Amino acid sequence: FSSLDSSIEILKKRAQELIENINESRQKDHALMTNFRDSLKIKVSDLTEKLEERMYQLYNHHNKIIQEKLQEFTQKMAKISHLETELKQVCHTVETVYKDFQDLCVQPEATTLEEEQAHKDGEC
Repeated sequence: FSSLDSSIEILKKRAQELIENINESRQKDHALMTNFRDSLKIKVSDLTEKLEERMYQLYNHHNKIIQEKLQEFTQKMAKISHLETELKQVCHTVETVYKDFQDLCVQPEATTLEEEQAHKDGEC
């Protein structure tokens, strides 16, 4: 029996060593995964910062372009407004000249029906 007890004791020891080896391997795997996760977090964070930085650079670039286009638009709208005012003045002047011209066409003397008809037709 002593030989059997010794064999059982040896088997128990070996089983215990195997369990300890498995646990050590698991701890190493856990440490490796923790390091991998931490490294990955750092890399993702760095990449996110670079992406964010690039995004803001693009925003700034587009903002400048938009600002320039808005400036051009504002200037063109001011020019259109100015031209509209000038056109209104020209129309008013033409209207005044036309009325003055009509007044010249109407003679202060008594007009005949034919003259009135000619005046209505736009003739002097």
